[in-house]
Amino acid sequence: MQPVRRVQSATHFKYVSGPSRKDPSVIVHDLLTPCSPGDRGAVAMSWLDVPGDKLAEPILTMQDMMRSLATVKPTVNSADLTKLEQFKNDFGQEG
Repeated sequence: MQPVRRVQSATHFKYVSGPSRKDPSVIVHDLLTPCSPGDRGAVAMSWLDVPGDKLAEPILTMQDMMRSLATVKPTVNSADLTKLEQFKNDFGQEG
């Protein structure tokens, strides 16, 4: 989700090259990706100002993964695991 957050919180975008959304075999040079206000070619705009077919999504990085892992909450608690273990004992299943 970090790349999505980066797009949503961006105040500036810059033009980059990448595959066309209509024909991925064609490289276009008018895609917009979030950037720092100090980047060369940065244009002040919100992500809402970027046409959907012109957004070049940021690449997912290891830093994005580590940030998400540090803030994500578990969806299974110890009580759920205990119930699963009891089910396996009662019915001989591996889950």
